[in-house]
Amino acid sequence: MRTLTALVIFATLLLAAAQPVRAASPFADWAAVIVAGDDHAHSGAHSEVFDNARRDLATAFAKAGFTPTNISQFSVETGRPASVLGADPQSIIGQLGRAAESAKDGCLIYFTSHGSPDGLVLGDRMLTPAGMAAIVDDACGERRAVIVVAACFSGVFVPPLAGRNRMVLTAARPDRASFGCGEEDRYTFFDTCMLQQLPLARSFAVLGPAVQTCVAKREQNLGAAPPSEPQLWIGPALGPDLPLLAFSASP
Repeated sequence: MRTLTALVIFATLLLAAAQPVRAASPFADWAAVIVAGDDHAHSGAHSEVFDNARRDLATAFAKAGFTPTNISQFSVETGRPASVLGADPQSIIGQLGRAAESAKDGCLIYFTSHGSPDGLVLGDRMLTPAGMAAIVDDACGERRAVIVVAACFSGVFVPPLAGRNRMVLTAARPDRASFGCGEEDRYTFFDTCMLQQLPLARSFAVLGPAVQTCVAKREQNLGAAPPSEPQLWIGPALGPDLPLLAFSASP
């Protein structure tokens, strides 16, 4: 009986040793901020379209391999949860800086809001492309960074944010609006596509073009025109490595 028990234990240990070890996510030590910059629809009526995306994107990126405690959420909603910070520039600058001090490998910055050729709506003020570039430069420096700006005319953010070690993805080109920010919408078109494609993509290298294609198809199917044409920049230093940084939940 002792011999049989010993054989069972030995076989169990061999089976456990043969199981593949799950590698740590390459995004486990990235600092992340996800910001809902407005709580109104394009009509001026109250809307949770940006906060819906903020909440569900935080969950989706955690599933993709970002450490939940390294993800900070921001909102302008007065009834926001206690864990969600107020979306004002100083709070974002301070929190991103603190997060980047402890999570030193990279940065994910995601803003979803209304926009204009002058910048992005952040509560009762406008965050300019130069202002966002200063926030990212100060906190993230030369480390790897992925910056997503989901707003109308958000292509204006690409030149100031573009860097050798950065990916910049925007919801529209500099002279075009994006779609889906009505009071009845759950998410904008762009945020919808991001949430749909993130679980299917292997990496940001795949995700960026997949979101562009998804937005184009959605606009065409719903007759939204002129097309928003989301913009994508991948810096030459980040480009070769980006396909190797795989999401945890990738197929």
